[in-house]
Amino acid sequence: MAHDHAPTLPATGRAFAIGIGLNLGFVAIEAWYGWRAGSLALLADAAHNLGDVGGLVLAWGGLAAARLPPDERHTYGWRRGSILASFANALLLLVAMGSLAWEAIGRIGTPSPLDGLTVMVVAAVGVVINFATAWLFVSGREDLNIRGAFLHMVADGLVSVAVVVTGALALWFGWDWLDPVASLGVAAVVVVGTWSLFRQSLHLLFDGVPEGLVLTEIRASLQGVPGVLQVHHLHVWALATSESALTAHLVLADGSDPDQVLSQANHVLRHDHAIRHVTLQLESVRYAKACAESAH
Repeated sequence: MAHDHAPTLPATGRAFAIGIGLNLGFVAIEAWYGWRAGSLALLADAAHNLGDVGGLVLAWGGLAAARLPPDERHTYGWRRGSILASFANALLLLVAMGSLAWEAIGRIGTPSPLDGLTVMVVAAVGVVINFATAWLFVSGREDLNIRGAFLHMVADGLVSVAVVVTGALALWFGWDWLDPVASLGVAAVVVVGTWSLFRQSLHLLFDGVPEGLVLTEIRASLQGVPGVLQVHHLHVWALATSESALTAHLVLADGSDPDQVLSQANHVLRHDHAIRHVTLQLESVRYAKACAESAH
């Protein structure tokens, strides 16, 4: 019986290509006019949008890397590249936002004249670009990575709306001081969002248990499999930003059916914890004692 595995728009890469092209072009425009208009708010938003381009490239690269087969030198393939890219992207964003925040603090006391109209127009273009990019990923929101890209672009559209308001207030009331204040606000929003990415990617780089998985719960699930007396040497880590792996030693009761234990253990891990890359070592009680002693 045939099954349709045709990818949705985001999975084909077309949505990523369009979104990256639109946002990269807008970053160049926003940075140029931000510099010409002397607007730190525009420059901060441009840096933020550049980070979003990196995020879209990362997500797209993750799709491509997942299709690369393992070989004798890279037995897991190139999946972990997405974690490394996440960490690098977060680190660069934090440094960029720190630099912009420092400049903004210096300008609060002596604000530069602001071309409010230019800021409004450029930021308004950003509103359109960000919401249009978000729309590209509507159909794939059931996927965690695609949903993250969708929500991020919606948030960026809202940030651009805030910059439009900043330009309008500067144009109508002459509040040039609002630009460095708004840039600090944008930087704060970016840092708050980026810190989570930085923390999680660093955690995964050191083989931390992926978010959403609880080791005690996984251990309890395995020990609940009929025929399993004990679980030890349990390790869970991330192969990629959206794929986890597990290894464990299962101590079996005498007379247990190894095939049945393996089948049920894999079923529990797959359906209850969404872990599909599993390696289990089955041990007798006698062998388990020797195994535990050798671990010391």
